[in-house]
Amino acid sequence: MFVDSHCHLDKLNYQDLHQGIEDVVSKAQQANVKQLLSVGVTLDAFPNMIEMISAFDNVHASAGVHPLDVESEFDLQTLKKFAGHPKVVAIGETGLDFHYKPETKALQIERFEQQIDLAVEVNKPLIIHTRQARTETMQRLRQGHAERCKGVIHCFTEDLAFAEQAMELGFYISISGIVTFNQATALKEVVKALPLDRLLIETDSPYLAPVPHRGKENQPAYVVEVASYIASLKGISLGEVAEKTTRNYQDLFLRR
Repeated sequence: MFVDSHCHLDKLNYQDLHQGIEDVVSKAQQANVKQLLSVGVTLDAFPNMIEMISAFDNVHASAGVHPLDVESEFDLQTLKKFAGHPKVVAIGETGLDFHYKPETKALQIERFEQQIDLAVEVNKPLIIHTRQARTETMQRLRQGHAERCKGVIHCFTEDLAFAEQAMELGFYISISGIVTFNQATALKEVVKALPLDRLLIETDSPYLAPVPHRGKENQPAYVVEVASYIASLKGISLGEVAEKTTRNYQDLFLRR
């Protein structure tokens, strides 16, 4: 059994590729991907996402504001209300991205700190996005005592030192289809060094489809390709990757 620990089910192409969310979930189940986490990035899109997944017991959600969406409408009490929804098992996607939006740095930091505080308050793990902000990301996690709620560095592309700092705080490291790309040589070496009991797998659908689907829209069923590549890198069986990453997902998000 596999788990897609990070996908954006409300952003997939339902016009041409899928006949609704039930079609996406069915394709995932046919690939033995049994649990999905649909990740929120803005408050205004959250109600629609929750409505989409409401019929599926195996699909959970997160609530948060992405660092590239910090200029969207925001109200902390609304986020706190969303965080209390029974489907919601995490806070985020939050974090810092100084690559694409350096001009919103101050507001990104403010929203990040607010979401760390909320995650600690409600005891739900954080889903972290970080790009060109290693020092600031780790500094805010430590200052906010994120070790109390733990979480995951999603779509990991940082170095081993950053991963080790995150794991010291009780965080997991989530690997996406990027690891299958030819140019991701540094990431491949990091994955080889990471302990399996700290790894998660994800698609980040509809983005970053793994080889051999690169160039197409990603979907949860393709997370098996990520797991298979990790197994090959580490010289272990696909079954072991499936078992350990599924257990890690359940320990972080469902057994609290």
